[in-house]
Amino acid sequence: MELILWRHAQAQEPEEGMDDMARQLTTKGRKQARRMAQWLDQALPASCKILVSPARRSMQTAAALNRRYRLCDEIAPNAGSDDLLLAAGWPDSRCPVLLVGHQPALGEVAARLLTGQAGQMAIRKGCVWWIDSRDAGASNVLRAVVCPELPHK
Repeated sequence: MELILWRHAQAQEPEEGMDDMARQLTTKGRKQARRMAQWLDQALPASCKILVSPARRSMQTAAALNRRYRLCDEIAPNAGSDDLLLAAGWPDSRCPVLLVGHQPALGEVAARLLTGQAGQMAIRKGCVWWIDSRDAGASNVLRAVVCPELPHK
């Protein structure tokens, strides 16, 4: 199975009394999302299932990809790594799954799948981590880490 983790792009800072779910992408965040969407559009197979947190910033990030996606409460900002893996159907899904979500849960998933232990990895805003379980038998492989600031084709 291929699991692609996409942290939402840069969003406005929370203000007192602001609903966290309503935070929007900044101008920089919209550029980050478009840049990563260009790369993902070329890299993702057509069969990829896309699950998106219902937070506005995640929906705006995913919208840059211009593909159909499903909102998934199980990957909302307060979700844990178990919630994300269950939503993705890890490790049994027959098609690749892209999760558009939040730290710290995305970093917890990456740590768990790549080290086999609970922990935390820092996934920067707007970045994609692509993890594959098929190529190495019992262990998982980090196929790619792509960030909007890095040159890529």
